[in-house]
Amino acid sequence: MELKDFSYFLPDELIAQHPCQKRDQSHLLVLDKKKEKMADFSFFQLPDFLQSGDVLVINDSRVIPARLFGKKPTGGILEILLLTRKANEKDSQTWEVLLRSAKKLQENDVIDLGNKCEAKVLARISDKKWLLEFFSLYGFEAYLNTYGRVPLPPYIKRKKNAESNITDRERYQTIYAKNPGSVAAPTAGLHFSADVLQTLQKKGIQIAPITLHVGYGTFMPIEVNEVEKHVMESEYYEINAESSQIINNSKRVIAVGTTATRTLESVADDDGYIPAKSGTTNCFIYPGYKFKRVKGLLTNFHLPQSSLFLLVCAFAGTDLIKKAYQHAVESRYLFYSYGDCMLII
Repeated sequence: MELKDFSYFLPDELIAQHPCQKRDQSHLLVLDKKKEKMADFSFFQLPDFLQSGDVLVINDSRVIPARLFGKKPTGGILEILLLTRKANEKDSQTWEVLLRSAKKLQENDVIDLGNKCEAKVLARISDKKWLLEFFSLYGFEAYLNTYGRVPLPPYIKRKKNAESNITDRERYQTIYAKNPGSVAAPTAGLHFSADVLQTLQKKGIQIAPITLHVGYGTFMPIEVNEVEKHVMESEYYEINAESSQIINNSKRVIAVGTTATRTLESVADDDGYIPAKSGTTNCFIYPGYKFKRVKGLLTNFHLPQSSLFLLVCAFAGTDLIKKAYQHAVESRYLFYSYGDCMLII
């Protein structure tokens, strides 16, 4: 299967740079994959398309302020993106990170992050990844929450040295985000408001939270021409006993986003049973995959040739998804993380 077959045309002006003024006022494209029909609605109408006995599986991972700037020993400015915490000591934390502008950086170099915080370079893991140990006078967790910036994806443009945007801190986060650990938002959940959640529950639609800490791999392009050769980055997930029971007793599972989908499909057995468990997954879903548990999918509009786009094509069929995306472009939907969304049932 060739990657080039999963392209579509998107004008730059349809890449959302800011969130919708009200979360639940974003556009919702409802796609019936059996009838191959689609129609335009607003997100607050979501409950109209679900029924009692349905379960919405949400990802309650919380985005951490993972973007930092520091000064190299040479005086140059360095951008740091935290990926995975490897150690949490009393006086320090060790993280696997991505570095930008890391030329001439060497092991044992010390990076000055300002405000009584510094990072020591422990090792270079690969071309892009490094291992850093962070020291802060008042603890690195407190430093991060005060000075860390929202790790927005590269297609959302902000001034490089601008202060962390308060709107981004609030809106690049679901209202039910609970467990810190993601470096990218599970964006399908960004549309939910308290009103929508309340309406769903009144209608007898249960909400089952699971956790998958979204890694930087969600931004990484597929760099092989043959789809099957792509390897996903591993990400940590957790499903508790209560959510497992709710999901297994449901009439129909609607996954909120590709992260919830991959988590459920990673752990499901051949009968679709979802155990309570935790671990890591690098589940890669592309056309030809047979879904074991997920019967409906709520998802944003994704980058062409991305693993996310391939998953949606696997769920509804490549030709139908391309038609839906073409309709969304013609109808001036907004795309990607801060954009509109689609319900596939």
